[in-house]
Amino acid sequence: MSPLRRTATLAALTALAAACDPATHPLAGPVGDVVADVQPEWSPWTTPVNLGPVVNSTANDQHPSISKDGLSLYFISNRAGGYGGNDIWVTQRADADAPWGPPQNLGPAINTEFSEFAPNLTIDGHRLYMNSDRPGLCGGSDLYVARRQDKRDDFGWGGPENLGCGVNTAYGEFGPTFFDDEANHRQVLYFTSQNRPDGLGDFDVYVSTRSSDEDAWGPGTNVTELNGCCRDTRTAISRDGLELFLSSDVTGRPGGIGGQDLWVSTRATTSDPWSTPANLGPTVNTTFFDGAPALSFDGTTLYFFSNRPGGIGLNDLYVTTRTRRRGPDVADVRVARH
Repeated sequence: MSPLRRTATLAALTALAAACDPATHPLAGPVGDVVADVQPEWSPWTTPVNLGPVVNSTANDQHPSISKDGLSLYFISNRAGGYGGNDIWVTQRADADAPWGPPQNLGPAINTEFSEFAPNLTIDGHRLYMNSDRPGLCGGSDLYVARRQDKRDDFGWGGPENLGCGVNTAYGEFGPTFFDDEANHRQVLYFTSQNRPDGLGDFDVYVSTRSSDEDAWGPGTNVTELNGCCRDTRTAISRDGLELFLSSDVTGRPGGIGGQDLWVSTRATTSDPWSTPANLGPTVNTTFFDGAPALSFDGTTLYFFSNRPGGIGLNDLYVTTRTRRRGPDVADVRVARH
């Protein structure tokens, strides 16, 4: 190859590398991601099972969040015995094979005469993110976080703190999902917001980041690769940050089944953009409303709500499972409650 042609080839390769640089993505971070040699491979999801009349009521029971040990399931409900329109409740079990117990209201430290919605329990168990339409600083619905010292005390939460008007806006913010991006030394918060000027339509998924607990959350950036023309809401993210489940309107999305379906998106590293969401299929989704996914720490269990026929109330909680066929092992998290 002549020197001139060699120079031209190198220039072209350099330009191609620059064009593919993930640094242009809102979640771009330092070049330090580690990609596993063998990515997890999963079995198909099983037919969802209703959590039954002990957990579900004749009212709305929805938007679950599961603790790392799998022994506490948080959700929202407008059942009798609450403080406001929607309250956050928790059901507990003694071990992973035990039945869920009767739900208990988290009490006035968390719940108000207004609506508390979409709880998200962090993996470390010390923080509970949510949104609420209580009188706030920024908009009709703001994002909040509550903290506790004892990660096993489901009733030891302090009062929720508003995340501030850096991330909250006048348009309303909903459905927070926290992810600790250790590879890029930052904290990530996915959430949804409605009818923003930069949105693609109705509810869109946004993302905010910060460096540490001491920092304020920054303005949200539209995660355009996840959003469609219409309603894109609740998210759940795997512990490695490479798999994201999404509740989305089927309008304009190939493979849709009902009015609102569950979808999944993946990426190679936490600096990369998400893939186009893929529908979880007719085993999980129905022609009715299926939404608000919550993924277990080991990635094998997905909780969600649905108004499909055969339920107990208006919206019921369901669970589906899968098994890991190959890929990196996940530590055993079957912990007995003491």
